[in-house]
Amino acid sequence: MTEEQNQGLNAASGELNDPTDPLADSYDAVVIGGGAAGLNGALMLARARRSVAVIDAGRPRNAPADAVHGLLGREGMSPAALLARGRREVRHYGGHVVPGEVNAATRTRDGFEVALSDGRTVRARRLLLTTGLVDELPQVPGLHERWGRDVVHCPYCHGWEVRDRSIGVLAGGPMAVHQALLFRQWSADVTLFSHTMPPPTAEQSEQLAARGIRVVEGEVAGLRITEDRLSGIRLADGTVIDRDTVAVASRLVARAGFLAALGLHTAEHPLGEYVPGDATGRTEVPGLWVAGNVTDLAAQVGAAAAAGAAAAAQINADLVKEETEQAVTAARGRASAAGPAHEGGSAEAA
Repeated sequence: MTEEQNQGLNAASGELNDPTDPLADSYDAVVIGGGAAGLNGALMLARARRSVAVIDAGRPRNAPADAVHGLLGREGMSPAALLARGRREVRHYGGHVVPGEVNAATRTRDGFEVALSDGRTVRARRLLLTTGLVDELPQVPGLHERWGRDVVHCPYCHGWEVRDRSIGVLAGGPMAVHQALLFRQWSADVTLFSHTMPPPTAEQSEQLAARGIRVVEGEVAGLRITEDRLSGIRLADGTVIDRDTVAVASRLVARAGFLAALGLHTAEHPLGEYVPGDATGRTEVPGLWVAGNVTDLAAQVGAAAAAGAAAAAQINADLVKEETEQAVTAARGRASAAGPAHEGGSAEAA
């Protein structure tokens, strides 16, 4: 990119609600979801000279987090700043990023029609679904309010920031023991709270003991907060165990209810629900691809962005194939129409 181009990119708006980004009637591709996967997919499509719009509800999953981690070149950047830069990049190449909530998507003769909650509709030849997921937390008072602060879920996202702290792992699913063993990499002071889950098996208990991880049985009733900081975990019997960090495995549920009219539904996963797609992101609905957390529940920001780019390349290739087939059919039609007149002229000349 030239210096002139780079200056233009930096000057472009990174705001979601940019009045210079109108929603057109139709596009080659509409991307539903404005996170890393959606914006990177839109960037690839815009650079492929496709008309593309991103419909963004403005509720990124990682909004409560202070920073993005494990993303080369953008380590420590705030989620909001990363998305703003992504919007600027998409707009720089002619793509639209438009705020809106999608209510439904239906099939049309030549693609799809997407209906927004405010009454607007837009047509698309192809769809890329990158709506991400929702974290469903255990019903423990205080967890939701501290989410992304001192209540965390992923050691690769938050482990460095909570290193050497007293960490309580709240069991909420089948991966709790695994999560406790992982967090032990970042701290020697890890306690597993079995909460409403069955106690660890004999083999798991042996593993936890070998790593110095204490197991506390009994239901967790809430958190103790001292001067706006987590200071302990309160059990149902009133016992409070000092902890300054809680790790919890949320149930991960893909945002995809509006696709029911297309016959596409979520599938069950040990960690929650996801929208199935093949290795390229292609779904069982022709013309619809998925990328990011909506289909890969464990994907971090870098993996989600990469999946968005890969799916976009497949969408462009699919459009090229369709356009080539249409061009060949049209060329054959022209040749067929011209054939009899040309042959008749030759016979008359003979």
